[in-house]
Amino acid sequence: MQIPPEKKIYFLSDFHLGAPDHASSVLREKRIVVFLEKIRQDAAVIFIVGDLFDFWYEYRTVVPKGYTRILGKLAEITDSGIPIHFFTGNHDMWMSGYFEQELNIPVYHEPHTFEYNGKKFYIGHGDGLGPGDHGYKLLKKIFRNKFCQWLFGILPPAAGVGLAGWLSRRSRAVTGQIDEGFPGEEKEWLIIYSKEVLGKEYFDYFIFGHRHLPIDFTLGNSGPGPTPTGSRYINLGDWIRYNTYAVFDGDRLSLLTDTPETAAKIIRR
Repeated sequence: MQIPPEKKIYFLSDFHLGAPDHASSVLREKRIVVFLEKIRQDAAVIFIVGDLFDFWYEYRTVVPKGYTRILGKLAEITDSGIPIHFFTGNHDMWMSGYFEQELNIPVYHEPHTFEYNGKKFYIGHGDGLGPGDHGYKLLKKIFRNKFCQWLFGILPPAAGVGLAGWLSRRSRAVTGQIDEGFPGEEKEWLIIYSKEVLGKEYFDYFIFGHRHLPIDFTLGNSGPGPTPTGSRYINLGDWIRYNTYAVFDGDRLSLLTDTPETAAKIIRR
């Protein structure tokens, strides 16, 4: 696909709306809605790469309370003809048709590839990829199991949402310190995963979320055969601490922030 001149593709992830409490979540939601309205002026496509919500489960006739601003803005954007692509994350993987039916937004549960202006993109939330983290990988298989999802759906929404909120807070408490630092090329598991994919097929950009750490890392020409440019791994950071996003202008992709004071915190290699 060729994007029109003067148009751009935007990538955002990890809003975690609902956390850590209602008041701060609403403030974050308002900030994101303002940003979405700003970028819709030149957006050709918008990607939301997981964990929009801190928890999401679609009961047969019920969805979680709140999020009216963000859902309304997403509907307004797609109604205007700008496509949005959504990738589920580890906090909002339980989606089963609401976004497609109500917002006209396709939902992806696994990494997916796209090509724009001759550039190849490999996009996914990033959870459960690469080496290690075997405990979560097992837990993800349980959460993705249709029977387990059905069992959870038997719970009354108040009990189910309460339980999920407790699990979400526990997850952040356990992994928060690990996710704050960049451990280096040999230990950054999404870099390891990206290089494994590059060994089979070349992509110009690997775009993930999940890590909550904005990273722009050059992987080099490690694909099979000669390649014209170096591949790059981009982690989108989050909208809790960094307000970071990536933008592709038809020629080059840049990792940026909506708050200039956090620009120096973006890791570039």
